[in-house]
Amino acid sequence: MKQIHCLTFDIEEHFQVSAFDSPMRRRHWDQFESRVERNTEKLLELLATEQIRATFFVLGWVAERHADLVRRIARQGHEVASHGYAHELVTTQTSAQFRDDVREAKAILEDLTGESVLGYRAPSFTITPDTLWAFNILVEEGYVYDSSVVPISRGLHDRYGMPGADPWVHEVATEAGVIWEVPPSTVSLGGFRIPIAGGGYFRLFPYCLLRHLLGRVQTQGQPLVMYLHPWELDPDQPRMNGSRVSRFRQYVNLHKTEERLVSLLHEFAFGPIRETIQSIRELDATRARSTQPQSRADRRCTPAKEPGRVRKVQVGSPSRSQPSASSAQNIEVI
Repeated sequence: MKQIHCLTFDIEEHFQVSAFDSPMRRRHWDQFESRVERNTEKLLELLATEQIRATFFVLGWVAERHADLVRRIARQGHEVASHGYAHELVTTQTSAQFRDDVREAKAILEDLTGESVLGYRAPSFTITPDTLWAFNILVEEGYVYDSSVVPISRGLHDRYGMPGADPWVHEVATEAGVIWEVPPSTVSLGGFRIPIAGGGYFRLFPYCLLRHLLGRVQTQGQPLVMYLHPWELDPDQPRMNGSRVSRFRQYVNLHKTEERLVSLLHEFAFGPIRETIQSIRELDATRARSTQPQSRADRRCTPAKEPGRVRKVQVGSPSRSQPSASSAQNIEVI
C-alpha cells in the first residue's frame, strides 16, 4: 500500500505574516486588500482536480470574515483545524491570553463546520522551549494534536525551532493529559537537522533536491508533514515593508509555488492529519461516538481524554526544564 503523508495549509492573509507584524499594522488589518478567499479557492480547485484532501489550519480572524469559505473547506471533505484567532505568537502571550486565543478560534471553527476541531498550529511555529506550558492548555481546551514544534538545529531560524526535539509523530504527556505532536518534516544533513516541510524552504530549494530529501524521510517509514499558505500561490500580492531577510523569505520564488505543489501531489500521496495518522484517527472515531462539539455559548474548559498509549515526552509547568528528545516508536501510519 502506498504510504499516505500529511498535507496542510495555514489559512491567513498575506499581510498577517509575523515578520511584518506591528501594532500599527494590526490596527489596519481590515483596511488592507483581502486576498485569502481567492487564493484559498485556488488551492481548493487544485486539490479537487487531484482528488486530494488536506488539513486547513484556519485563523479565527479569517473565519469570522469568510465564514462561507470555511464551510466550503469542510464540505469538500478537508479537515478544518485551528491556527489560533489573531495570529499572535505564542512567545508573546501570557498563558491566559493564549488560552483565550485558542479557545475562541476553536469555538468559531466548530460553530461554522459543526465538527470537532482536533488540531492546532501556532503562528510561526512558536511552541518553543520557552512555551512548553502551551501543551497543557491545548489539552485542557480539548485539542487532540499540535503541529507547531520544528525540531531544527539551533540558529537556523530567529523565531522558531526546538533543537533536539523528536522529529517524528509522538505523544506529549502533560499534567492535563496527553496530546499528539505532528512536527513539520525535517531531515538530518551533516549533523544538522534542517526544515524541508514547506514555506520558504519549499520555494528556495531546487525541486529535485527537495524531492530527494522528502524521499529520504519516506524511506524511513515516517509520514511527511508538509505545509503551505494560500498567499504562496499569489505572486502578484502587494509587497509589505520589512527587513531584507523578511522580504526574501516572503517573496522568493512565489511564481514557482503552484507548479511545485502540483508536482509534489503527483509524486507523493497525501491526506488530512486526522485521517493519515492512525492513532489520531482512532481517537477521533472514539470521540465522535461519545461527544459532539459544544456551542460557543456552552464552551467549557474540559480536559481531553488520554488515548491510552505510551507517553513519549513529559511536559510540566513552565518552570520545568526542557524535555529530553527521544526517537518515537510504535507510530502507526497508513
